[in-house]
Amino acid sequence: MSLPSADTKTQVVQSYAGHPVYSCSKCSCVIALQDELISKAFSGRDGRGYLIYSATNVKLGRKEERALLTGTHTVQDVFCVGCNDRLGWFYHKAADFSQKYKEGKYLLEREKLIKENQWSLDDGEDHMLANDRISFIRPAI
Repeated sequence: MSLPSADTKTQVVQSYAGHPVYSCSKCSCVIALQDELISKAFSGRDGRGYLIYSATNVKLGRKEERALLTGTHTVQDVFCVGCNDRLGWFYHKAADFSQKYKEGKYLLEREKLIKENQWSLDDGEDHMLANDRISFIRPAI
């Protein structure tokens, strides 16, 4: 893994203002819309993973055959364009017919992502949004 450079930071091209997203846990680059989530019941290399329809601000490594829990698949590792951190893999081809539904989709590791909700409150209180947490700021009396 290489360190981010001016070249990789300028490659971050897509963001989704106002939409709930998954972002890179290392550099906060937007990776996918939460609406693209297919399943949370997957296993990645280092723990739980999410199967997702599409991803943005990523680059792919070389294609390789990999023996996974559900059989042999042709995959490419997925890297964040902002920091070059490995986020998961992209499924190109599944050998087993029952696994074909994964083809063309991304497996992104949960520990490599931050779930950012774009909630807003309409009750008149000041608030801050922070990665699934809402902190209220009460005015001084």
